[in-house]
This record gives sequence, C-alpha cells and structure tokens, in this order.
Amino acid sequence: ACNLIFFLTIILVYKYTENKKGDIMSESNDYLYPQKWLSKASTGDRVAYELRMRIISGLIESGTILSENKLAADFEVSRSPIREALRTLASENIIRLEKMGAVVIGLSEKEIEEIYDVRLLIETFVFERLIKMDTTNLALELSKTLEMMKVAIKYNDADEFSYQDVMFHEAIIRSIGHSYIGMIWNNLKPVMEGLILLSMRMRFIEKYDDFTRIVNNHELYIDAIRAKDRKLMIKSLHDNFDDVQGTVEDLWKSQQMLSKGVESQDD
Repeated sequence: ACNLIFFLTIILVYKYTENKKGDIMSESNDYLYPQKWLSKASTGDRVAYELRMRIISGLIESGTILSENKLAADFEVSRSPIREALRTLASENIIRLEKMGAVVIGLSEKEIEEIYDVRLLIETFVFERLIKMDTTNLALELSKTLEMMKVAIKYNDADEFSYQDVMFHEAIIRSIGHSYIGMIWNNLKPVMEGLILLSMRMRFIEKYDDFTRIVNNHELYIDAIRAKDRKLMIKSLHDNFDDVQGTVEDLWKSQQMLSKGVESQDD
C-alpha cells in the first residue's frame, strides 16, 4: 500500500497523463515542462521543450519512432512546428531525423556527465575572468536569486527552485560578456535545464534535507565571487560539481519512478 501511494505521488508530481494509449499530450496537465516558463516561446519551441523533457525523463524511450503526423495530432498543431521542434532536438543529438519523423536516441549516463563536464569548464573559465572584474553588482544579484531559491524550498516548489538555480548560474556565466561562452551556454542550457528539473523534483520528494547543503554551496559561490578569492572559487566549484553523480542518480531514479508509476496505473 505504501509503495502504491508513493508511486501515485510521483505521478501527481510529474503530472503524468492517465491516457494509456500513449498520446504525447492530450490535456493541459500532461505537460512535464513548466508552462509558465513558455510565455514567449514559439509553438515549435513549446513542442521541443516538452518532447525534450519526455525523452530525458525516459517517458519516451530510446529507439522510439516519432511520427510527424502523430506528434501533430497529439500536440494539436500543424506539422510545421513539429518539424521545427524535431530539428532542434536533432541538433542536440537526442533524436535522429528520419523521413516524416525521427528516432529517439536519448541520453546515456556518460553523456549526462559530459554535459556537466562542459558546464564545469565554462564556470571555471568564468571565475578566472571574474577575479579581474568588479563583482559587487553580480554578488548582489546572486544574493537576491539565492533568496528566491530559499523561498522555493520553503514552499516546496521544485520547479521554481530549478528556475532560480539556472538563473543563478546563468548570471555568473553572462557577467563576463563573453559572446562565445554565451553561445556554448545557450546550446547547453535546454538539456541542462531538463536535467536540473528532474533532479530537483526527485530531491524535493526524497532528499529534502539536502537543500541546506545546496544553499550553503551557493552561498560559498557568492562569497568567492565577492572576495575574488581563487582558492575559495575552486572550493565552491568542487563542492557544487562533486554533486554531479548524485544528480545523475536522481535522474535515473526519477525515470524508474515514472515508469513504475505507469505500470502501477496499467495494473
């Protein structure tokens, strides 16, 4: 009985569809990607964000064939935004384009760790630049963002915490005004955002007490940036990115919970 309640809780948290026919989406509460984040997104981007989340989460498995016609019917849009979304996901190498559709590639554990490797490289480079800059305003901006993260923790809002967490690190990266680093981040961000969402949703359920440590890590970031202390910056990077293995484990656990939740419904 406890397992059943837990699985049902997971289903509610992830707003998973009750339609056993496997439609990609049929009602507004079927979305995995937070709709409030898409107020300015094109139709193609909306489709891409949702498909990306479902692929990363494992709801759409590797090897699945995505039909343009089926996706258009499920999303209730024309085939043009579907093609746009599929091109976007193909550029991220999580699907392979085929005639009239695509085949899902997905993400391996190794690829997820490599994504975090790139992020570590970016933030290490940015920290070195920040040592030579006035960081007063950046430290203030980050402190405000961290307060919003604390509010999200207080009200058990995993999506808002994830959003503010992404904004925290994006503010650091964009602060040095490096156009090519910005382009790399823009390419990395959509998949990274999905990984963070899934990880934080799981942590709010299973590892809520861990957020004290996560907040402390972000406070260390701010202290390092404010003081422009290289040793403190290195420590803050290690404290944050040594947690990557936990993030990967959270992702796989969220996938297992989602799939078990579906099996529980089908039973």
